[in-house]
Amino acid sequence: MMDTVSVHDIDYGTPEVSSTEQVTLTIDGFPVTVAKGTSIMRAAVELGTQIPKLCATDSLEPFGSCRLCLVEIEGRRGFPASCTTPAESGMVVRTQSPKLADLRRGVMELYISDHPLDCLTCASNGDCELQDMSGAVGLREVRYGYEGKNHIHSDKDTSNPYFQYDPSKCIVCNRCVRACEETQGTFALTISGRGFNSRVSPGESQSFMDSECVSCGACVDACPTATLVEKSIVAQGQPEHSVITTCAYCGVGCGFKADMKGSEVVRMTPWKEGKANEGHACIKGRFAWGYATHKDRMLKPMVRENITDPWQEVSFDEAINFAAKKLRGIQDKYGVDSIGGITSSRCTNEETYLVQKLVRAVFHNNNVDTCARVCHSPTGFGLGQTYGTSAGTQTFKSIEQSDVVLVMGANPTDAHPVFGSRMKKRLREGAKLIVIDPRAIELVSTAHIKADYHLQLRPGTNVAMVSALAHVIVTEGLVKEDFVNERCDLESFNLWRDWVTKEENSPEALELTTGVPAQLVREAARLYATGGNAAIYYGLGVTEHAQGSTAVIGIANLAMATGNIGREGVGVNPLRGQNNVQGSCDMGSFPHEFPGYRHVSDSKTRGLFEQDWGVSLRGDPGLRIPNMFDAALEGSFKGLYCQGEDIVQSDPDTQHVTAALEAMECVVVQDIFLNETAKYAHVFLPGSSFLEKDGTFTNAERRISRVRQVMEPKAGMADWQVTVALAKALGYEMNYSHPGEIMAEIARLTPTFAGVNYEKLDKLGSLQWPCNDEHPEGTPLMHVDHFVRGKGRFIISQYVPTEERVTKRFPLILTTGRILSQYNVGAQTRRTENVHFHDEDRLEIHPDDAKERGISSGDWVGIASRSGETVLRALVSERMQPGVIYTTFHFPESGANVITTDNSDWATNCPEYKVTAVQVMKVKQPSEWQQQYKEFNDNQLRLLRERKIADSLVGVK
Repeated sequence: MMDTVSVHDIDYGTPEVSSTEQVTLTIDGFPVTVAKGTSIMRAAVELGTQIPKLCATDSLEPFGSCRLCLVEIEGRRGFPASCTTPAESGMVVRTQSPKLADLRRGVMELYISDHPLDCLTCASNGDCELQDMSGAVGLREVRYGYEGKNHIHSDKDTSNPYFQYDPSKCIVCNRCVRACEETQGTFALTISGRGFNSRVSPGESQSFMDSECVSCGACVDACPTATLVEKSIVAQGQPEHSVITTCAYCGVGCGFKADMKGSEVVRMTPWKEGKANEGHACIKGRFAWGYATHKDRMLKPMVRENITDPWQEVSFDEAINFAAKKLRGIQDKYGVDSIGGITSSRCTNEETYLVQKLVRAVFHNNNVDTCARVCHSPTGFGLGQTYGTSAGTQTFKSIEQSDVVLVMGANPTDAHPVFGSRMKKRLREGAKLIVIDPRAIELVSTAHIKADYHLQLRPGTNVAMVSALAHVIVTEGLVKEDFVNERCDLESFNLWRDWVTKEENSPEALELTTGVPAQLVREAARLYATGGNAAIYYGLGVTEHAQGSTAVIGIANLAMATGNIGREGVGVNPLRGQNNVQGSCDMGSFPHEFPGYRHVSDSKTRGLFEQDWGVSLRGDPGLRIPNMFDAALEGSFKGLYCQGEDIVQSDPDTQHVTAALEAMECVVVQDIFLNETAKYAHVFLPGSSFLEKDGTFTNAERRISRVRQVMEPKAGMADWQVTVALAKALGYEMNYSHPGEIMAEIARLTPTFAGVNYEKLDKLGSLQWPCNDEHPEGTPLMHVDHFVRGKGRFIISQYVPTEERVTKRFPLILTTGRILSQYNVGAQTRRTENVHFHDEDRLEIHPDDAKERGISSGDWVGIASRSGETVLRALVSERMQPGVIYTTFHFPESGANVITTDNSDWATNCPEYKVTAVQVMKVKQPSEWQQQYKEFNDNQLRLLRERKIADSLVGVK
């Protein structure tokens, strides 16, 4: 466990100013030099002087309302507020004088006269700025008494499951309102009433739960009193120390402080120094961490001979030896290629590295894959082919320099909300927005933001849309010729240009295909090409298609053709879904690549690993996840080690997946919950949550950040230790005493990680790879002077319609996505209070399609495809276009992947989740699949109860 840090950070009062020009002033007789534009308040703090304040905080722009931070400036009349007064050269400032003391005490006296004096029993006792400032200004008595009108008996709002609002303690400093506007960008809070009646109000005098509040916690962080306070603080008291770690939800990779009492987490607060989030958070990272100690946690290893047998609790040694004997017996019987492993994008880089090492060095094959196969494998292929590296090009902060933002197939405000807030802030400042999405996501029209263009294309036509945009850029002379001539391969560019100028690629020719008016496409293309710094952000709505790789290639072509690569504010930026999707790919989780994206057939690379690992390694690629399933059904693949992934719920065509698992003789599942995949397992190894781990995650901007253990593994072993034990039971020693030693091996064998170590990460906070001798402190921007592959390569991205077509039998297209409060397959968030915000998956359907079928919101509807059928409740919504329906996949009983098909990307086998032809009809009972699911669950629950194991099945309530 690392050394702890203080719960409270230094608050400079106002944000840091970026300026190369310096000014020197004198404060209380001491000179201080600061950047021009810095407030007197911040200059004083940098000198070591804290000026009293209440409305000011360094995460928000100065406001100047509390009148506590008054100072005297030589040669000026009055008492200006130090938070709103910029420092100037030669200025002489006094922060203390008898007159200032009288003014400040008078102001504080007014605040305290309308404030409950219950400090000893207040939840914020010891962490209250009002309390601190009363002491700082020397307030000892209040002359006004409490007989007059006051707010002391105002009712609390406890509607939000994570925090409460007590208006009796509100000092109307506006910090919460400003945080909601400036930091989060939701504008859910306001000050209602005037004068004495002024109070913070969510929406139009609604409760927090009924308002537009998204529970990001920015208001709670900003509040200087106990007006807004976490319920965990009310229940458990103030923390005494903090440990810096990294969020285990999406690919933004927010830095957090785990605020602790002993080994008990009291709250998670966003870390101001976190480069990915800079002190902001979302509902999941900020509040939804209770799953780590949930009663459903499985803490005992279990084994069984057959999946119809009851589980038997055993020791770790017994479970690992059981698994090793089974796996080795399968290889002896069916051959060395009959088993494999699946790594996790939830686990650390170090844990993932060990699983792929286990498969290659101990299983003696390359049958290893990861969940990135089913989300962002086309990113790796497409960007690798065009730019030479399989990752995004920028930092998240880069968007502050963007003039045009193109969002394609992504929903940042729901799936990557902290980055979504950053994006919204830049858009409010004037950046233009193009959204390419079949659905009207929040960014299309939200508070103070409206997309300049929403190209609402038909699902499955991304490549056609990209081709149409490229056609306009080339034929209207908008190509950045000097960039292309200097930075790109001209032969490939000329071939691409000749192809893209063909009339078949024009917006007019493709209008019937995409469903988007040609004129809108032309205007959007012109904006992207000529609007200044233009950045592309894309997500699973691009990659999870039969032409996912082609679409990524097309996006890369657009950025090169317009010169939007290699500087701040531009680039091609994949928004990764899970916390370590990037890292799992970096660590060699694909069957054809070693860590660092080097092909297994390369003898030089293979030799490095053979020498270090002491074994001979295979040079032929192994099986991908879909190939494993097919081989299992054919009878040649019989054993699987699956760490931290619920493939039954997350992979497409659920019935195909379960049939494949049933055909295997040994399935080993390592997880913190008994998930859907564990129902088909023979060995269950309990895993550890991120709060029990040491290691690193790598986010969507290639940022490597430390994960630090704040409590002992509840099951007794960390995930990396379990993998090491399994390798040993199979006859191979992995000698590590700490994850830092695993990272040292990764750095030793992986050029892009050569300069990475825990000491440097502790010093710098985080690093973006490549980190090596050339870039010892990492690489924030990629492809600055040249592409990783040398010259950028244009590749023709021919549109080929998906084989998944609407028919009379299946006339609608189903596409899928995520919602803010739930996450991925829901294993974590469903075990938190987030279920109060979203407790079931709904099917969004356009009013025209609903009317045609007699469907109203709340009705049960059956959805059938050629793969299967399920039942959901309907939500009639104009967010969808006619002919397209939408749902999420956070609840296993919804069975969203029962109906998705086996179509996949031509290059990577990434499933085509986003295009499924279906029919929808009003029904009164669950589908056959859901009835079977319930029967299976009930039977499993009975078996577990017989063994006195807690009710731990996913989906059972």
